Amino acid sequence: MKAGAIFDMDGTLLDTERLYRETWEELAVEYGREPDPQFPRAVAGTSGDHMLDIIEQYYPGLDTQAFRQDCLDRVKEKVAQQVPPKPGMEQLLSYLHQKGVKLAVASSNSVEQIEKNLCLCGALPYFDAIAGGDEVIYGKPAPDIFLLAAERLGIPPRNCYVFEDGINGVRAGVGAGCTTVMIPDGNLPTEEMYRICAGVYDTLLDVRAALEQGDI
Repeated sequence: MKAGAIFDMDGTLLDTERLYRETWEELAVEYGREPDPQFPRAVAGTSGDHMLDIIEQYYPGLDTQAFRQDCLDRVKEKVAQQVPPKPGMEQLLSYLHQKGVKLAVASSNSVEQIEKNLCLCGALPYFDAIAGGDEVIYGKPAPDIFLLAAERLGIPPRNCYVFEDGINGVRAGVGAGCTTVMIPDGNLPTEEMYRICAGVYDTLLDVRAALEQGDI
């Protein structure tokens, strides 16, 4: 078993990716555009200029800064009312903690928002480190955020797991040199994902079972 485990937050630990998908669609309509069903998947897990580039790609001519900020603000309001954990979150975190694995979160959200969400769902005490999208220049699929999380854990990336739900996040985890596991949320894994991942599992409970059996 690896010494460290780095988790994405939205769609991996928390069932918040659904809120982003709904909000992006709501805002597209409010901005006078036809919602593109592929956009939420393309933008998931990104941050910074890369996110703005994707917004421009799918909705040319839009005020990308305002569109992004409106989404972040609205999701923040929704999350303040409820932060639903993904099935198996508590069981997997508890298992890794008992095994002495150091845990981190690496999310495109700000550190402040990550801490708030983890606190609301009761998971914050499990984590030894947090890396936020506001702390790196290049967001996922660049590996920077996972490299930062591994550094804060004091563990080489090659001795860390990365648990991700999104394609951009998986690419970032693999690029960082971590043993990367995908738990898809709202999108089907591509052939590339099966090729580069250490495993693809339906739920966090399945991940725990695989770890117990030594499959990953």
